[in-house]
Amino acid sequence: MKTIGLLGGMSWESTRDYYTAINQGIKARLGGLHSAKILLKSVDFAEIEALQHQGNWAATATILVESARQLEAGGADFLLICTNTMHKVAPEIEAALSIPLLHLADATAQKLVAADVQRVGLLGTAFTMEQNFYKGRLKDRFGLEVLVPSMAERKEIHRVIYEELCLGEIKPESRQVYLDAIHRLAAEGAEAVILGCTEIGLLVNQQDTKVPLFDTTAIHAQAAVEAALK
Repeated sequence: MKTIGLLGGMSWESTRDYYTAINQGIKARLGGLHSAKILLKSVDFAEIEALQHQGNWAATATILVESARQLEAGGADFLLICTNTMHKVAPEIEAALSIPLLHLADATAQKLVAADVQRVGLLGTAFTMEQNFYKGRLKDRFGLEVLVPSMAERKEIHRVIYEELCLGEIKPESRQVYLDAIHRLAAEGAEAVILGCTEIGLLVNQQDTKVPLFDTTAIHAQAAVEAALK
């Protein structure tokens, strides 16, 4: 079994779900008392969040590159960035490492392609929904057409992530905001919707809607299990 490096803490609530899902996946595959070999580097999200909203992505890259190098030095065989948004600096992290980066957007896109989805909705932080580092990768590498909510919906979805979900707060009224956005995307032709922030699965799941949902946390964790046992 390979050792999985988790670059987490963004937020710790979703990183906890990564740890749980990966260990559950290893146990399901190997049985008995088996658990995953994991190295976790958890950063202080307050520092990262402040730099995100300042637009200082270079400084976030510096922090995450240093943390990723620590995971590699500790013996990780490959790396996961346990957040969608910070894949904006994935190229800088990849360039600093000699171990592979298991890219979250690639793992998600592969699931979509396997499900024969061509037109997909995307929920996430404003950075993920509006900038090209994520949408562009889905389009350019996998040929997916990506739809995003309206500007007003994007603003509220972003607010809920940072002011509620990252603090562990789950509110029914916010769940309805997300479900309304999901259903509007489906009405616009989305065949499925990506829960493109690792916290969204805390609020919305497949039981809440008939629209097919692709939870990036669950998908990324499953891909880590496969890579660890490959």
